[in-house]
Amino acid sequence: METHTVGIIMNGVTGRMGTNQHLIRSIKAIMDEGGIKLNENERIMPDPILVGRSESKLRALGNRVGISKISTDLDAVLKDPAYQVYFDSTLTGQRPIGIRKAIAAGKHIYCEKPTATSSADAHALYKEVTAAGLKNGVVQDKLWLPGMLKLKLLIDSGFFGEILSIRGEFGYWVFEGDTQTCQRPSWNYRKEDDGGIIVDMLCHWQYLVDNLFGSIKSLSCLGATHIEKRWDEQGKPYKCTADDAAYATFELDNGAICQFNSSWCVRVRRDDLLTLQVDGTKGSAVAGLRDCVVQHGSITPKCVWNPDIDSPIQFFDDWNKVPTNALYDNAFKVQWELFLKHVVKDEPFRWSLLEGAKGVQLAELGIQSWEKRSWVDVPDLSS
Repeated sequence: METHTVGIIMNGVTGRMGTNQHLIRSIKAIMDEGGIKLNENERIMPDPILVGRSESKLRALGNRVGISKISTDLDAVLKDPAYQVYFDSTLTGQRPIGIRKAIAAGKHIYCEKPTATSSADAHALYKEVTAAGLKNGVVQDKLWLPGMLKLKLLIDSGFFGEILSIRGEFGYWVFEGDTQTCQRPSWNYRKEDDGGIIVDMLCHWQYLVDNLFGSIKSLSCLGATHIEKRWDEQGKPYKCTADDAAYATFELDNGAICQFNSSWCVRVRRDDLLTLQVDGTKGSAVAGLRDCVVQHGSITPKCVWNPDIDSPIQFFDDWNKVPTNALYDNAFKVQWELFLKHVVKDEPFRWSLLEGAKGVQLAELGIQSWEKRSWVDVPDLSS
């Protein structure tokens, strides 16, 4: 069997997301499965090197997952022709630095989002990597979650008729860090460190809405810093300067309206940490990360407003669960496999750095809307 070995520079994977989703559950999982099988005679095998600032952290991680190649010298690794792909999972503010070095070294680019701290810089990265003739992609993992794939199947089948509205609820309670350990890093709550839920989550909502429902025409967004004091990883109190909740409304080109509430200050009483309710003329659905339930128009109960009596309708009873008729792999791993096939076999891959720039743009416009307390239009970056 012919093996296409792809050397991957994995920069910044000692963090939670880089370690768990990209290294262990994606690249290492692909290696453990014997590579990506293209056909009976070909396969793709990743060959990663772990790069970062702390040799001790890199060595500990490498020992943990069984990868011996590590380096604290990014410049030296970029000169090595054995590595064709550069992956970046560093802090957002540092990401353009590594990407530009990798472009100069002729490496294909795959990176986490946001791709930059401004849409101008994110769009510039796309233009630079395109001008260099290099393949490129941005992580848009939620597209391959089982719940979202089931939702897309419903959309493609015409289940909803005309889609009227989408309501997204995301979030959970993140402990302040005084009595219980905070589940998220402290920089998330400092604006000066590129923190904030608008910057973090509107990038996700952009690609979900764009890929499932249509292009966003305009938006209104209100941010908030509900909790003003938290405790960091060393147990020291600090002032929160970034938004920890966002309430956004998107108007789509096709007329549908999307509302997304995002919060790290909400206690969960819904089916999942993320739920999307889609209402259409013929039916509705509520999708979570893995499951999806539907209610067809033909079995929709007739509700009559009467607050003076207990409701005769049990509202959860008339929804049916969409069956799991397929095997669903880890969402990050699925996109990694698509990108590596794009690099080796030039298979289609539409989630380029341009798509990453669109996510940064939406977050940027969300902050502008909050500051201006007004609706703002979303310019087309594709042109």
